Amino acid sequence: MANESPNKLEHMAVIAGRNLKDQLLTAMNEKGCHVINVFYGKGAAKASYILDAFGLVPEENKILITCLILNTKAQAVFDMLISEFKFNEPNTGIAYLIPVDNLLY
Repeated sequence: MANESPNKLEHMAVIAGRNLKDQLLTAMNEKGCHVINVFYGKGAAKASYILDAFGLVPEENKILITCLILNTKAQAVFDMLISEFKFNEPNTGIAYLIPVDNLLY
């Protein structure tokens, strides 16, 4: 992210267990995430498929949090997800960014 120009918007998505919702929302808000949306979901993959393919154990109750963040702050959010929520360990969560080139409102 160091090569990107400053102050470009990114769309961030975080998928984790519902039990982390309040903690994630607080932490993401403190790190500069804006226009935060929360979606509830239920995992649809069968345990045997996931175990065979990735060695993971599915959790049924999921949460998808989306937000807009400046690219200059995105790395701090990823670092926080690793240090505080252990996203670098299996079965904890997934986070990714999508660049926002244009935004109409």
